[in-house]
Amino acid sequence: MEDFTGGVSETYENKTAPKNYFDIMEKALKRGSMLSCSINITSSAETEAKTPQGLVKGHAYSITGLDTVKYRGQMVQLIRVRNPWGQVEWNGPWSDNSSEWNSIDQAERKRLCQTSLDDGEFWMNFEDFKKYFDKVEICNLTPDALDDESEHRWEVTVHQGSWVRGSTAGGCRNFLDTFWTNPQIRLSLKEGDDDHNECTFVAALMQKNRRKLKKIGADLLTIGYSVYQCPGSDSQLTKDFFKFNASKARSNTYINLREVSQRFKLPPGDYVIIPTTFEPHEEADFCLRVFSETKAHIKEIDGDLSVDIPNPPQPNPPQTETEEEKQFRGLFQQIAGADLEVSPQELQYVLNAVLRRTKNINIKELSIQTCHNIISLLDAGGHGKLGFEEFKVFWNKLKTWIGIFLQYDLDKSGTMSSYELRLALKAAGFQLNNIILQLIVLRYADDSYQIDFDDFLNCLIRLENAFKIFKALDKDNAEAISVTHAEFITLAMNI
Repeated sequence: MEDFTGGVSETYENKTAPKNYFDIMEKALKRGSMLSCSINITSSAETEAKTPQGLVKGHAYSITGLDTVKYRGQMVQLIRVRNPWGQVEWNGPWSDNSSEWNSIDQAERKRLCQTSLDDGEFWMNFEDFKKYFDKVEICNLTPDALDDESEHRWEVTVHQGSWVRGSTAGGCRNFLDTFWTNPQIRLSLKEGDDDHNECTFVAALMQKNRRKLKKIGADLLTIGYSVYQCPGSDSQLTKDFFKFNASKARSNTYINLREVSQRFKLPPGDYVIIPTTFEPHEEADFCLRVFSETKAHIKEIDGDLSVDIPNPPQPNPPQTETEEEKQFRGLFQQIAGADLEVSPQELQYVLNAVLRRTKNINIKELSIQTCHNIISLLDAGGHGKLGFEEFKVFWNKLKTWIGIFLQYDLDKSGTMSSYELRLALKAAGFQLNNIILQLIVLRYADDSYQIDFDDFLNCLIRLENAFKIFKALDKDNAEAISVTHAEFITLAMNI
């Protein structure tokens, strides 16, 4: 039904149906939803087997109506079911020729279109329906699949996203260290349903293109989602939030189906949906659809691009330098030589000498290109070298960055997990969105999703350079710049 209509399906087991089961199905019919029901089989031999009640096992029936009638002083819930064969009908209470209809007013029978034809369509008591049928599937249709005469329509919102290995493929809540890095979708439910001060919605998570990928050996992933109360901030929820807050709702189980969907009722407010695969590091594109009775809004909490790096302190005149600064100047003069400027080669030598002696950092030899990038970042005069004040600014940055790296190298392995990179970059002053983080991970992380200090340093230098150049070109603070072809090539070479 989904393939034909583009709708979202729900599955209910009659034996564990919710208390408002009849109301759910009645509303679904009013919305033009497609409803089917069936009786389970225990073996292939039972397929299309007829029961003593005139029902067929392992067979798809459609549900065409629900109503309530007055019978012997009591209100009775009825359901109308159709066998697509056009024959073979239920023979129990409220079947075509049953005695119950004799106690019903003729006008009421006409309203219910009750006939005694062997046309495959019949009425049942709703309790008998739950007893003899096992499963109901409801396919909720999008507004564009309905005609204009539909009494009610779902409000539909859609979000397309991806799980990317090393960045946003964090796995389920069992993997707390990475769970928080999954895409976070903010769901705003503004008003309750007509009949309650709660919001009814169906959330459906679909993994995309898996049928196509099956041809090259890719199976369906095991997927699910959780819904959390939003604490009010627009910033991404961190690991500590999930450590201390339980979900308000979640999909029943993680399962390897193309789509997982479920109906929920929650008070109006802001929530965060976390769609995930069961295991971390599994890549796929996904589509999250929310069908709600009243208007809802969804938006990925992705963070704004921003940088918050303090300006370097103004240099002290030589006559007021502290003892530490005098020692640092003497060290610089030894490295720089007669011209009192550090070249890329001299910078490479001193940095490698210092970093090799730094404990708990796993580092390769800093390349000459890294040193050129450092000088490009700080060389105000454009000489391709660093003077004393520029060198001192970088030295202070380096000490700060080493401290951040050691803080987020949680297992003290000398490398940092790519999943912790977002927090490390934020501590360094960079607020980035998922797209840029994914690009950084693809460029700098190894096969085990680890980043060593050399790559962390390169990443910070490139980011700061990119933000600095953009800010210099964005003279009107318009958050947009226009560059020529030649200017773009120049920028790409310098960043």
